[in-house]
Amino acid sequence: MNDKHIYITLMLLLLAVCSCKKDFLEAKPSSGILTPNTLSELEGLLENTDVMNKCTPALSQMASDDYIFTNYENWSAANTATERNSYIWAKDIHGGANVVSDWASGYKGIFYCNNVLEILPRIAITPSNTLQYNTIKGWALFMRAYVLYDLVRNFCPAYDAGTASSDMGVPVPLEARVDKIVMRSSVKDTYGQILNDLMLSSRFLDTRTPVNNNRPCRAAAWALFSRIYLSMREYGKAELYADSTLALNSKLIDYNTVSKTATSPFSINNEETIFSTGAIFQDYVITIPSSGNTAVTVNPELISLYDQNDLRITAFFRLNAATGNLYVRRGYFFQSTPFTGLATDEMYLIKAECLARRNNAEEALSWLNALLKNRFAPENFKPVAGVAQDALLQRILTERRKELVWRTLRWTDLKRLNKEGANITLKRVMNGATYTLPPNDPRYVFPIPDDEVALSGIQQNIR
Repeated sequence: MNDKHIYITLMLLLLAVCSCKKDFLEAKPSSGILTPNTLSELEGLLENTDVMNKCTPALSQMASDDYIFTNYENWSAANTATERNSYIWAKDIHGGANVVSDWASGYKGIFYCNNVLEILPRIAITPSNTLQYNTIKGWALFMRAYVLYDLVRNFCPAYDAGTASSDMGVPVPLEARVDKIVMRSSVKDTYGQILNDLMLSSRFLDTRTPVNNNRPCRAAAWALFSRIYLSMREYGKAELYADSTLALNSKLIDYNTVSKTATSPFSINNEETIFSTGAIFQDYVITIPSSGNTAVTVNPELISLYDQNDLRITAFFRLNAATGNLYVRRGYFFQSTPFTGLATDEMYLIKAECLARRNNAEEALSWLNALLKNRFAPENFKPVAGVAQDALLQRILTERRKELVWRTLRWTDLKRLNKEGANITLKRVMNGATYTLPPNDPRYVFPIPDDEVALSGIQQNIR
């Protein structure tokens, strides 16, 4: 892995957090490399939300079927080759770009975590700092797991127990070194490191919900376990961790209370959100923010899945009066950043899906209806009932798509479900040309930036 574009020096790392730890930096000499040496200074590194909480790759959202370009002219005018090429599933999506933030931002976050984990043992544990010490350790381990998982679900094939040992994973740097090239691990080993970090983090994270949900808690660790095991198709474990999460936080937002006019109808620290992260958007200002632009619109096929009385239509989407197109409203995080974090609604849906997969229809419907009754006005809510066993799973998966829209999870679901024989083919029609993405196509795995491959010697993904 090339340190030139992924890693930053410790000096730059400290300068990046100077706004939150200004006194610390000013107290240090002006020469030499500044190294954090207190718990508060380490906490300051993890508090940098621009690095730690905004590094989910946007590629999976741009390639998904949640949206469409309104016409060829708008597509061809998109700011970056990546926006254009990911939309049509081109083999080369980066267009020769030297630095791809979807790749580099994640490794920058991992570098921060590794610095914290290396410096932390040098600080003595005392009765007065034990809680803060443990919180920081759990936080850094959690974030390393979280970011690695975001990378592996974009730049690697879907987890398959039969091929995971030979499938290429991602580089897994465990040291804060700028002079060491780390080659790609297998998918099995990458997931193993993620799960080990996550399990260890859960021992240190507090069960209490933090005031600001850019910080993880134990429920966040359980929720991430559930999300990961679902993508691995280990449904028993996914259900177990969904249960553990919901035992700590099972609150849902009543959408009857959500504003129909606000640009951002959901607050950042709302009661459903367990942990907040957002997708990278600075390089993709047309496709990712969506809010208010006229170049893209929500896929009409997706909109057709919603009942006309479903409050999610007005909560999630907004009409552009000038064009008649629907665009995505902001919420859960920042106005221009799609929410990619962990929330209780996702846990309800994982629980329902896992129950349906083991033929417990009655309980699966109970969990599904518990969610849906908060998405309709009381007079319009009709509990889902009388669904045949073979149709129940599909109904839950449809609700999953409708509920978790624009969270970058659709792409991961397509990879997972096609592994199980769903045979979902994506299709775009534009300017007289038809583009298709068959099930399990190699293009479901995004290419690693070419300069990274050239300079570090790691193996490129086959598309």
